[in-house]
Amino acid sequence: MKHILKYFFSIPLLFSMFLVHAQETVKTKETAPEKPKSEIKKPAGQETATDTILPKTNRYGLRVGVDLYKLTRGFYDKDYKGVEFVGDFRLTKKYYLAAELGFEDKTTDDDRLNSTATGTYIKGGFDYNTYQNWLDMENLITIGLRGGFSTFSQQLNTYKIYNPNPYWGQQTPIVSGEKYNGLTAAWLEVAMGLKAKVFNNVFVGFGVQLKLLVSNKEPGNFENLYIPGFNRTYDGNFGVGFNYTVSYFIPLYKKKVIVPELKNVSPKK
Repeated sequence: MKHILKYFFSIPLLFSMFLVHAQETVKTKETAPEKPKSEIKKPAGQETATDTILPKTNRYGLRVGVDLYKLTRGFYDKDYKGVEFVGDFRLTKKYYLAAELGFEDKTTDDDRLNSTATGTYIKGGFDYNTYQNWLDMENLITIGLRGGFSTFSQQLNTYKIYNPNPYWGQQTPIVSGEKYNGLTAAWLEVAMGLKAKVFNNVFVGFGVQLKLLVSNKEPGNFENLYIPGFNRTYDGNFGVGFNYTVSYFIPLYKKKVIVPELKNVSPKK
């Protein structure tokens, strides 16, 4: 597991290095001096040179995708099944509406009990793009806020009765199978992530979320060890999460960014 986490967290570092390198490359090309052109004589009185810059076009639309981490986790983790769909819509140059919708089925084996949480969740909020793109680049390094809500059930599979004097050893687990429906939870989370354009309209990304549990409806005789969408509770109100996404951008309309002409006037000597 340590090797898997090490691999997971090395990928965003590579993405960041790729984005910085791409930005510096384009910046170098733009700031490089142009080759001198043939001189043209101007009328007596003054010499006027006009630099015309073509308008830049920003694309606006909907980006939809899927979390590859949740989608593939079930192949190597027999206690997990899940899928998450992600989407965002560009509102302005820097702000995006963002949402996630998912399903999870997770069995958690604790010291005293074994339970299975099954349910759906939805998260909604916004992202702010902190990355300064050059030319027609559309990469993102974002920070945002989400509100999450989950409705789920808990099934108590087995449990152990606490024995303060285990002279004869621990007791064997007791099989229960009791199911509790109609459970809910709500939370807030700060989301940080990046998305890099790899093909035309195709983006890959990585995100990390820091979560704060606001409300939590629990069964009467044990705590929710795992909440779909929130992840493991760790006997507290804080949680973490991360995702790897691949998404497709659907352009709906464009806005032109008009750059005014630059005029250099040289007075007559």
